[in-house]
Amino acid sequence: MSGSSMDGVDIACCEFEFSAEKWHWKIIEANTIPYSEQWRVRLAYLNQQSAENFHKTHVFYGHYLGLLVKDFITTHQLSADFVASHGHTIFHRPELGYTAQIGDGAAISAICGLPVVSDFRSMDLALKGQGAPLVPVGDVLLFGEYDACLNLGGISNISYQKDGKLIAYDISPCNIVLNRVARWLGMPYDADGQLAASAEVDPDLLGELNDLPYYSYQGAKSLGREWINEEFWPVVKMYTDISEAEKMATLNFHIAKQIANIVNRLGLNRVLVTGGGAFNKTLLTNLGSNSNAIFDIPKAELVNFKEALIFAFLGVLRIRNQENVLSSVTGAKHNHVAGALYGNFNSLIN
Repeated sequence: MSGSSMDGVDIACCEFEFSAEKWHWKIIEANTIPYSEQWRVRLAYLNQQSAENFHKTHVFYGHYLGLLVKDFITTHQLSADFVASHGHTIFHRPELGYTAQIGDGAAISAICGLPVVSDFRSMDLALKGQGAPLVPVGDVLLFGEYDACLNLGGISNISYQKDGKLIAYDISPCNIVLNRVARWLGMPYDADGQLAASAEVDPDLLGELNDLPYYSYQGAKSLGREWINEEFWPVVKMYTDISEAEKMATLNFHIAKQIANIVNRLGLNRVLVTGGGAFNKTLLTNLGSNSNAIFDIPKAELVNFKEALIFAFLGVLRIRNQENVLSSVTGAKHNHVAGALYGNFNSLIN
C-alpha cells in the first residue's frame, strides 16, 4: 500500500478467516519501507513526465514492489498465498473518467514469485464511479461495531451505514497538505502537531478554505492531488503575510472542522480513527473541540496498517469472485468485482 503518500510503502502479512457468518482478521507482520529521495522525487514529478517515462516507471516500480515483498517474506520467514497491491496513485481524475496507480502487477508477480491482484480502481471508473474510496467495504465487514470509520491519511475519508446502505467519501486533504507545510520548514511532518499547536489560526484563510465548493457537494465524491494543486494550494499561497506555523495551525483546524461537520451532521457517537493523522495530537484535540463524538484510536499497528489490511482483504474477495466495490460508495452503475489478476490462482480459486 502506498496510495498518495510520499512516506513509503506499507507491507502487511495478513490472515483472514470466515466463520460463524463473520470475517476474522490478524496482522501477522507489518512494516513501512521509507522511500529513498530518488523514488520520492520520481513519484512526485511523474505526472509531468512523458508517456514513455510514465510506463517505464510503472514497470520499474512493479519490480521495486516485487523485491520489497520478496525481502519482507524472507526476513520474517513467512509464507503467503498471494499479493494484493494498491500501487501508487499518479493521476486521479474521476470527473474525466480516468485514474492511474502505478506498480505493474505482472512485474510484481515475476519478481516475488506469487500471484498478484492489482489495479483495484479502473473498473469502477469504467462503470462511471469515482474509483474511491474502496476501503469502506472492509470497514463494514471487518469493523462493523463502529458507527463510522475515519481515515486520516494523505486525504481524510469516512465510511458509515445509512438506511441499510454503505456510504463513504473523501472529506478533505489531510497529511498530504500538513506534510508539505512541514517540508517547507525542513521537517518530514509535524510530529504530534507541535507546530500547529504553537501558532494561532488565521480566520481569513480558514474562512476561504471552508468556503471551497467541494465541501458543499453531495453524493459520491473523491479528492486527488489535482484538486489540491488547482483549488486548495492557490488559496493558501495567497496568504504571504502569515507564518508557516500559522498556516499549519489553520490547515490543522480546517481539516478537523470539516471532519467534525460531517460527524455532527450524521449524529455519530463512536468513530474508529486510523491513518497517520491519528498520531497528530493537535488534530485530535481540534476534532474533540468541534464534536462530542468518541474518536477511538486503536493500537499503533492498526492505525498504521489498516489500509494495507483492507486492500489485502479486497484481494481475498476478488479471488473468491465476491463484490468488493459498492456503487453506494463510489457512484458506479452497479456493485462489482474489481482487481486484475497476474499469475496462477488455480489452487486458491478452486
